[in-house]
Amino acid sequence: MKFMYGFILGLLVFSSCSPDNVKKDNSLKKYFDENKAEGCFALMNNATGKFTVYNLGRYRDSAYLPASTFKIVNSLIGLQTGKIVNDSMVIKWDGIKRWNEDWNKDLTMYEAFRVSSLPYYQEVARQIGKDTMQLWLDSLKYGAKSDTDNVRIKTVIDSFWIDNSLKVTPDQQLGLVKQLYFDQLPFFKTYQEMVKRAMLFENKPNYRLGYKTGWGFRENGNSLGWIVGWIEENNHPYFFVLNLESADKNFDMFSVRKKMLNDILKQLGFFEGKM
Repeated sequence: MKFMYGFILGLLVFSSCSPDNVKKDNSLKKYFDENKAEGCFALMNNATGKFTVYNLGRYRDSAYLPASTFKIVNSLIGLQTGKIVNDSMVIKWDGIKRWNEDWNKDLTMYEAFRVSSLPYYQEVARQIGKDTMQLWLDSLKYGAKSDTDNVRIKTVIDSFWIDNSLKVTPDQQLGLVKQLYFDQLPFFKTYQEMVKRAMLFENKPNYRLGYKTGWGFRENGNSLGWIVGWIEENNHPYFFVLNLESADKNFDMFSVRKKMLNDILKQLGFFEGKM
């Protein structure tokens, strides 16, 4: 394994959300209500350090399985340890047909990240191994505050991020993508740039939108979704996290979470290059 220089950095400081720099925006509640969902949203203006937050308690104090947002961390650890050589490295399809047709073929890391291929990243996690993955997660302090025993991986190596054994707060998620954006995570800059490139889904004249989605199920059976990332206008970044859940068995997480994000960002003044 390559020298783990990031370990000496100790605790990573995630977002510093405090009463002095938070604006509670309950007008955003309507987007959750109209989709029969509950959750939270937060946006950080990097220039001012100010937060706009809906449902502050959930944002700051509640933790949930990271689901596919963990691919951000899994990619970085895979690259840093050499298990992923670069974002063009192919992992062969194992021939097992799965529900998502985009997964049923050979994929590069870049492609696997963008179609959120679970099999690709399960194989990466198996190659990294439990001890090495544990060491990196401990150095990142990745996980909710309740994980005080420094055992981040309590179940099997290829599913601990989707089985509710590891949980993260929305605040931690926002802090992670902020540090990634500025290449401040304890990984080589080249690797952080690769992950950011994979996250950039919209590169428009007026804005750039980078994000990673996640979808899983809580212990109570509720569908749980994430979108974490940044929006950049006039070379000015803002960092966001959307966390939502629904008990509706027919809830269309794939379309609802992105529509909600777009609606919220539009209300807050984005997409026109004026921010």
